[in-house]
Amino acid sequence: MPELRTLIEAYIFAADAPLTLDRLCLLLEKPRAEVRPVIEQLLADYSGEERGFYLAEVAGGYQFRTATELGPWLRKLSKDRPFRFSQAALEALAIIAYRQPVTRAEVEYLRGVDSGGVIKSLLEKNLLRILGKKDVPGRPLMYGTSRHFLELFGLRELQDLPTLKEFSALEPELAEALPLEPDKEGQTDG
Repeated sequence: MPELRTLIEAYIFAADAPLTLDRLCLLLEKPRAEVRPVIEQLLADYSGEERGFYLAEVAGGYQFRTATELGPWLRKLSKDRPFRFSQAALEALAIIAYRQPVTRAEVEYLRGVDSGGVIKSLLEKNLLRILGKKDVPGRPLMYGTSRHFLELFGLRELQDLPTLKEFSALEPELAEALPLEPDKEGQTDG
């Protein structure tokens, strides 16, 4: 059997989504106490060296990601245009991310415009998920962000979202440019 470290690297590399500690333990048939220290060492090893990729903890799991600064060169590899968010999509996504669970009517109240098409588009892109129905007349659907949202924005959990205080501390022109900055994989989020 290959070394545990080698197997963990291979599983994380081959997975199409972040692998959780529990999933790795199941695949390896090893206890958490044996797998966790190896992952922590891998995290330290991949962050300590200058490489084209690193090991990240995102969406409750672990995933190899390319270095942000290599984004312009890596875009040449993809024939697809970089994914861009419209201003409406960014507004709706931010409202839902910070206020979830939230209904379409609540999003529309905060934005001041119809948001049905934007929410539908975000659902199709797997950035939102339906959390259930609100216990009020009409039983409207409640929305929240998906695991794919966490992956795309390089977040371990929702608590990693910047706070209003952190946004206020940014210089105004930087705060305006923030949604268009490249993510951890060098893809633009704007």
